[in-house]
Amino acid sequence: MTQAETNTRKIIARRKAESWMMRDGGKHSLFTHPDHPKILIPVPRHKELTPMTARSIAKAAGWN
Repeated sequence: MTQAETNTRKIIARRKAESWMMRDGGKHSLFTHPDHPKILIPVPRHKELTPMTARSIAKAAGWN
């Protein structure tokens, strides 16, 4: 199993590159995609994420 990216800036940059749209959600950045309007993926606003959180975000985005 490969290790998921834990750097929040890199995760957000990849989301934007894949056409995910970011909106403000308080303590998290919330991402939606025009092709998948029912999927809402929160990304915490920390410098680094725990590996478990990073894996969860990667799985929700279909990066596995």
